[in-house]
Amino acid sequence: MLNYNEILATQDMIEKRHLDIRTITMGISLLDCCDVDLSVCCAKIYKKITERARDLVKVGEEIEKEFGIPIVNKRISVTPISLVAAACQTDSYVEIARTLDAAAKTCGVNFIGGFSALVQKGCTDSDWKLIRSIPEAMKVTERVCASVNVGSTRAGINMDAVAEMGRIVKKTAELTADNDGLGCAKLVVFANAVEDNPFMAGAFHGVGEPECVLNVGVSGPGVVYHALQGVKGQPFDVVAETIKKTAFQVTRMGQLVGREASKRLGVPFGIVDLSLAPTPAVGDSVARILEEMGLEVCGTHGTTAALALLNDAVKKGGVMASNHVGGLSGAFIPVSEDEGMIAAAESGTLVLDKLEAMTCVCSVGLDMIAVPGDTSAATISAIIADEAAIGMVNSKTTAVRIIPAPGKVVGDRVEMGGLLGSAPVMPVHDKGSEQFVARGGRIPAPLQSLKN
Repeated sequence: MLNYNEILATQDMIEKRHLDIRTITMGISLLDCCDVDLSVCCAKIYKKITERARDLVKVGEEIEKEFGIPIVNKRISVTPISLVAAACQTDSYVEIARTLDAAAKTCGVNFIGGFSALVQKGCTDSDWKLIRSIPEAMKVTERVCASVNVGSTRAGINMDAVAEMGRIVKKTAELTADNDGLGCAKLVVFANAVEDNPFMAGAFHGVGEPECVLNVGVSGPGVVYHALQGVKGQPFDVVAETIKKTAFQVTRMGQLVGREASKRLGVPFGIVDLSLAPTPAVGDSVARILEEMGLEVCGTHGTTAALALLNDAVKKGGVMASNHVGGLSGAFIPVSEDEGMIAAAESGTLVLDKLEAMTCVCSVGLDMIAVPGDTSAATISAIIADEAAIGMVNSKTTAVRIIPAPGKVVGDRVEMGGLLGSAPVMPVHDKGSEQFVARGGRIPAPLQSLKN
């Protein structure tokens, strides 16, 4: 049971420290929507989503008012569309993306994830159709998010898919050039993607999930930052313990909201994803947490160690607060969405290579990074391959969400607005990777995959 002081502390976190429920995400299986006829498949998809999620936003808003807990986003994730659409007699899945967008709009959610393919070991014809539909789908939809899983610890890395995704990212940027390549902000390339992630753009409803489920994503960088201000100069043991206690309180709030929403919607409760997902707001930054540990600027020497401590302590605190902690749970480092990361990148201290090193110990990977518009598809593919390798060898989820901003050069800024924020255009290496990427095939799984 929460005591009076704990209630007051949580209220203070909400009012002054940017604590919120970042998202409640309803996962919906669309496997029973398969049909040879594309129009019939689309009709089934629209009907099922709008029926299942019709009260999602309303219930979220009711809980906000009754409990006084901000719920920033209400979202939907669906079965990877490459599976759902495999039977359809069509060469493009753009119409399905339009259907998902229409269903999301009807339900009032801000994003719907699952325009996805899982191709870590190889691509089916349906996977290729989905991948090649992504640029147009991102252009013609507002709320649809896409993801492709190109590698895993068990399977290795599908380098044919990696090569193609470099080209897809470039084309997506070109087709959404009027918005600084905004379509790329809705597209993520994974290794070791998880089935219960409530956060966009990588959310999809995994085939091991139930018919319908509710997952909650909680965020509180501002709360952790404030807590660490009370232990200045103290040993890292104290820092870790302080983060753990804070993460416990934050996760308990997510557990409360998740179970209440689950009960009211008549949908099983899935997991709480305790991810420190920053926003562009001052005081809601992961970078500032790392600097509070004693770094002059995020990205300098010591940053990876500080992030490793943060990520581990967040997970340890979270698992004590909920029976079902899942998703990605840890610390995100999206450059455009973090005020401190933006400042560090603009100062030149935080560079792409350092961000890559940080992805070895954070929740995901290279996230919301803008690069020059003339960056080649091969370079983007090589960046994806590097991240997939980190995920594969370390048995963790990694990802790339990169924006080759059309017409932009290093020093320019990409403006996306809202939670997506703005990103300084960061330099990439000027030496090519074309011959490496052109080899194709599959990078074999590492020895640690043989665990049976």
